Amino acid sequence: MIGIIGAMTVEIEGIRSLMSEKKEKTISGIKYVSGVLKGKDVVTAVCGIGKVFAAICAQTMILEFDPELIINTGVGGALTDKLSIGDIAVAENVVQHDMDTSAIGDPRGLISGINVIYIEADKKSSDALALSARALGINTVYGTVASGDQFIASSEKKKEIAENFNAIVCEMEGAAIGHVCYVNKKPFAVLRAVSDGADENVKVDYAEFAKHAAENYIKTVCGYLVGTK
Repeated sequence: MIGIIGAMTVEIEGIRSLMSEKKEKTISGIKYVSGVLKGKDVVTAVCGIGKVFAAICAQTMILEFDPELIINTGVGGALTDKLSIGDIAVAENVVQHDMDTSAIGDPRGLISGINVIYIEADKKSSDALALSARALGINTVYGTVASGDQFIASSEKKKEIAENFNAIVCEMEGAAIGHVCYVNKKPFAVLRAVSDGADENVKVDYAEFAKHAAENYIKTVCGYLVGTK
């Protein structure tokens, strides 16, 4: 079984519409829908926006369904000119850009307790997801996905995150899911379709392009699942 987590309904409803043999189970207010997608057993969840909801969802999914892999899908803001709206970012690793204990001498992004800044995604699955996206003709870039409890809509903040963490895209859940998977020794992958430029145009871009971006990652995930059968 493969777990698929998105933050918002728009990020998961397209995947669920393609599933068969669906069953539902609600835990802590989050609905988990399991079934079959492209011949593969999957379980999906809309976790809610932000790192805490994402962590609750991922931990529960691991304990209740024990997926072999968790894929976090959704949209994100581009931090590099190598990505445009509709393109795909695949995480080599994830970082929490708003984790900051630098006042006591730690480097920014350090996660106390596990003492790492970057958490590596599963390379085999990430490679397969990237291959699926490129087979569809979608521009795909590997790199660091930066997560924080902030919707980035500022060129200044965008530049800061990109420079501090060498990140290619920003969003609000991937690194929390990666953190949970890391402590549970569970492979994970993070896939983001670009919906906006994480700058002052975000309100216009996001509203107009989020659905288009979602279509690209749904096609990518489906292509990936076909390849894993």
